Amino acid sequence: MTAITQTTPGTVPPTTDAELEPFLAAADLAAGPLAALQPAGRAQLLNAVADALDGSANQLIPVAQRETRLAEARLRGELARTTFQLRLFGEVLRDGGYLDARIDHADADWPMGGPRPDLRRVLVPVGPVVVFAASNFPFAFSVAGGDTASALAAGSPVLLKAHSGHPELSRLTAAVVVSALAAAGAPEGTFALIAGTAAGAAALRDPRIKAGAFTGSIPGGRALFDIASSRPEPIPFYGELGSNNPVFVTEAAAAERGAEIAADFVASFTLGAGQFCTKPGTLVVPNGSGIVEALRAAALPPAAPLLNERIQSGYTEVLQGLRGNPRLEVLVQGAEPLADPPSPTLLLTTAADVLAEPHALQGECFGPTAVVVAYDDESQLPGIAESFEGQLTATIHGTDSCQAAGLVEILTRKAGRVLWNQWPTGVSVTYAQQHGGPYPATTAAGSTSVGTAAIERFLRPVAYQGFPQHLLPEALREENLLGVPRLVDGRREG
Repeated sequence: MTAITQTTPGTVPPTTDAELEPFLAAADLAAGPLAALQPAGRAQLLNAVADALDGSANQLIPVAQRETRLAEARLRGELARTTFQLRLFGEVLRDGGYLDARIDHADADWPMGGPRPDLRRVLVPVGPVVVFAASNFPFAFSVAGGDTASALAAGSPVLLKAHSGHPELSRLTAAVVVSALAAAGAPEGTFALIAGTAAGAAALRDPRIKAGAFTGSIPGGRALFDIASSRPEPIPFYGELGSNNPVFVTEAAAAERGAEIAADFVASFTLGAGQFCTKPGTLVVPNGSGIVEALRAAALPPAAPLLNERIQSGYTEVLQGLRGNPRLEVLVQGAEPLADPPSPTLLLTTAADVLAEPHALQGECFGPTAVVVAYDDESQLPGIAESFEGQLTATIHGTDSCQAAGLVEILTRKAGRVLWNQWPTGVSVTYAQQHGGPYPATTAAGSTSVGTAAIERFLRPVAYQGFPQHLLPEALREENLLGVPRLVDGRREG
């Protein structure tokens, strides 16, 4: 297993080209043995990492608090989420359905252009991947987060590019992962930590890397996407970039529970100091419903620190730009909206203004700020919805009697997850979750970075035609040695 260089606490020095090469070579060598492990064997690796992280909580949590300024309770909950998703992928592996095994026996009477050959299709690992850790979830989207868990579950070695916002935590977490994998018998090179923008880009360019995953800003993600796409051998790049996550309130819902919607919106857009990628950044409400007035009178939560100085400076720059836009007015804000920590801010505009300048008024503001849009008639809602770029989420607050099918259809085209009478800031790790959406929410709208379907990003299909049984992958042999669900001659088996 690749060792982690010992460093001064609080730092992870940039990985040099000379240091990167052994990591890449080891990952390349590990790809075959890791892919050859039976799914149950890889599940044991994931469980070993989960157990080790749980056992290291008291060492990791204080470092995470110091580097991210997040509360202990939040971090302990996030670490629990991290180990849960590792174990959940273990269950996916044991089930085997993720292999999407399909068997079509030879059929001399196949009614399409002659006899059908014996064809058997299964998903296999793509090979080594580079994962770029996020800042806002130092456990769940970082070193041992969902991208790492899903890639290892798929059988793909991981080079993890540490985030500069929590370097010591990244180093310590990586050491736990490396040690646990080694003790569980993982191939040498299954996981390694690298650091520095240059090293991450160099790894992504290397022909031994077969996919990339990223959570972060639109400029950073787009730059990496362009690297992955412009290689001599382009590779898939799964980037989660930016999202506004608009919320649309119908007239009926506003009349029925306007005060409740206003209070819940405040709680949602300020959760985690507004540093969730699913924060509702726009609330579209009917004029005269009382929601604008309720928000103007709302007691906003106290100021809360942002994750680091870089996010703080970026937030204040974006907020200053919004406050200077003549189409926006301050609806309500705390005493020190530009301070460190910043007080929350709500801005107000009209449907006409947001349609006149959607790009400027709908951009993501990463922090405790959101925009309220007042509309005059529900006939304006489809146009407003159409004006948004791709989103991770979009929400409708309505009633059972609402005629909202048209709005649902538009938002289905715009977002990866559409909610009804709920709030988007909770992203459950489960089987049906979709955390992705059309660009610029992500660079791959057909994928998810949360939930068990995330494993599909690091797999590719291979069909075997006319092979003898002993040369087939076990999932495709006539005797179902692994006991996995399969599609046999078009009929579901198992």
